[in-house]
Amino acid sequence: MGNFVRVAGVQEIPTGKGKQVEVGAVRIALFNVEGSFYAIEAFCAHMGEPLANGELRGTMVICPWHGWGFDVTDGCFIRQPRTCLDTFAVRVEGQDILVEIP
Repeated sequence: MGNFVRVAGVQEIPTGKGKQVEVGAVRIALFNVEGSFYAIEAFCAHMGEPLANGELRGTMVICPWHGWGFDVTDGCFIRQPRTCLDTFAVRVEGQDILVEIP
């Protein structure tokens, strides 16, 4: 079990958008899906593009380089569910978004 660290404020990430955050050497893509926040590895498993720059469609983020789609709830590639990015537990306390860092 890791420590929860504040990474952003709720107002910083509008619904349907993402933001890349860093905690030490850990880079995370943080997404707002209709008021619920999800955190996955920051970079696409295919070519390393920052996923926070991608288009969010429901719970799926589309990589802006080659269109790979990852479910932000579990980090898995939609076409090959065995290919998954790391996910991070998220909780909201007041207006603060906290992510659990291992």
